[in-house]
Amino acid sequence: MLESIAPLLLQYWPVVLLTLCSAYLARNYSCHGLQKYPGPFLASLTDWWRFVDVLGRRPDMTQIRLHRELGDIVRLGPNVLSFADPKALKIIYGLNKGFVKTEFYPVQQALSKGERLPSLFSTTDETYHAQLRRSVNSAFSMSALVQYEPFVDETTEKFLDQTHTLFVSKNAVCDFAEWLQFYAFDVIGNITYSKRHGFVDRGEDVDGMVQYLGKLFSYVAPVGQLPILDLFLLKNPILRFLDKHGIMSFTFPVVTFAKARMGERLAEIEAAKSKGQDPESSPGVKRGDLLSMFLKAKDDRPDFFDDGRVLTMAVSMAFAGSETTAISLAAVFYYLLKNPTCYRKLVAEIDGAVQSGEVEDRSTGLITWTESQKLPYLAACIQEAFRLHPAAGLPLERIVPPQGVDICGEHIPGGTIVGCSAWVIHRRAEVFGQDVDVYRPERWIEATPEQKKEMDGTMFQFGAGARTCIGKNISLLEIYKLVPSFLRRFEVRLANPDQDWKLHNAWFVRQLNFNTYFHPRELSGEKSAR
Repeated sequence: MLESIAPLLLQYWPVVLLTLCSAYLARNYSCHGLQKYPGPFLASLTDWWRFVDVLGRRPDMTQIRLHRELGDIVRLGPNVLSFADPKALKIIYGLNKGFVKTEFYPVQQALSKGERLPSLFSTTDETYHAQLRRSVNSAFSMSALVQYEPFVDETTEKFLDQTHTLFVSKNAVCDFAEWLQFYAFDVIGNITYSKRHGFVDRGEDVDGMVQYLGKLFSYVAPVGQLPILDLFLLKNPILRFLDKHGIMSFTFPVVTFAKARMGERLAEIEAAKSKGQDPESSPGVKRGDLLSMFLKAKDDRPDFFDDGRVLTMAVSMAFAGSETTAISLAAVFYYLLKNPTCYRKLVAEIDGAVQSGEVEDRSTGLITWTESQKLPYLAACIQEAFRLHPAAGLPLERIVPPQGVDICGEHIPGGTIVGCSAWVIHRRAEVFGQDVDVYRPERWIEATPEQKKEMDGTMFQFGAGARTCIGKNISLLEIYKLVPSFLRRFEVRLANPDQDWKLHNAWFVRQLNFNTYFHPRELSGEKSAR
C-alpha cells in the first residue's frame, strides 16, 4: 500500500504540501469559532502576524488603532482575542475566575545552571504562585514601606549628588531614560541586598546588566507570540546542558549578581552562628532588606521556600523592579517637560508645601513618602503618566477555563487566549473623557468622587487580581519620592524641545531619544543660611 502511495506523493508533492497548508490555515481560521470576531485577516490564519507586528516595536499603537476601528473585541491571532471594554478586567483577571497565564510568560524565565527560575510573574502554575506569594507577601505590604524608605533615601541622595557631578557641573546632556534606569536598578538593589549595584556611583552600565536586560526583553516580546521558538533558541536543550555543566555560561548577569549577594549574606549568618550569636540580632548580619525577608520565609517554610526560591525572588526584583519603575519615572518627567504649564504648576505646589511647612526644607532636597502624599497635583501628574504610558505594552494574556466564560456579552470557548492591554484600556473616552490622548493631570482633580472611583478602577498599569504586581508599593515609593525631590534640586530642560522621544515596545515600552539638561535650583535652606 505504502509502496503504491509514495511515488504519487513524490510526484505531486507541491499539491500535497499546498493541500496540507490550506487545511492547517483553514483550521486556524475557524479555531474555536473565532472567525466571527473582526481583526486582520492574516492574524486569523497564523500567530506569525503577531510576531511580525511585535517585532515592529509598536504593537501598542496597532492595538489602539484596531480597537478604535473594529470595536471592543479584536482577533489578534487564530486563538487570541483582545478586549478593550474595562468590564472585561474583573472577569479575566478577577480572583478565582479560573483563568491561567499562557506560555508567553515562561519565555521570560531566567536560567541558573541550565535550570529555569519560575518567578511570581513568569510561572503559569497557580498553585505554585499562591504558595510563593503567601511566603513573601508581608515583605511587600504598605506597612513594610517604612523599613525600605531609608534604602530609597540613601540611593536618591547619591543619585541627586551624582546628577550634579556628572551633568550639572559639566553642562552635559543626559540620556535621562537611561539615567533613571540606573537609579531604579540601584534602588531595588539596595532594598533587596542593602547594597547598590553601582550604576549611580560609577555612572555606567555595570557588567552590561541594563544592556542585557534590554536585549532580553527585545527577544521575549516577539518570541513570546510563538513560545515554542524559545525551546529552539535561548532555552534549547543543548545550551541548557552546556550551562548546567559549566562548559559555557548562559546565566543572566542579574542572576550572577544575586548569587554573589546571597552568598555574602549566608556567610554573614554562618559567621554569626560560629560565634554563638543569634543572626537575627548579630551586628555583623544585615537586616531589614528584602533578602533578609526572603531568608526568613525560608526559615518559616523550609519545605517549600528553599535557596532556589530565595534566588528566584531576588532575581525577579531586578528584572521587574528596575525596568518598569524606570519607564514610569521617565514618563512622568517627559510629559511634564512637554507640558510646561503642568511642570510649573507642580514645581509651585512643591515649593508652596515647603514654604508652608508641610514639606520639611532639607538641605538634600529629599521629600519623604508621607510628605509626598500631601501633594495632590503630584499624584495627578503621576497618575496621568501611568495612564498615557503604562510600562507593559502588550496584552496580559490568560487562557479561558475549559467550560468557557461570558465576557462582555460574548461566550468565549475554553482554551481561547484572551487579554487586555493597558495602552488600550487607559484610553476609554467614557471613563477618562474625550481628550484621552492628551496629557491633562487636572482630570484627576476635577473628577467627581464617582468618576474618580471609576478611573482608578480602570487603571491597569500594575495588572489586576491575584497577579497584581507584588512590587507595586515599592515602585510607588520610589516614584513619589524621586519626582518631587528631583524637581526641588534641579530645573529640567529638554535638550531638543522640538523633538519627540522614540518608543521601543519590547514587552515593556522603553523610551529612547529622551535627552535633557539640568540646572541647579536654590533650596530655601540654602537661602536662609546666607
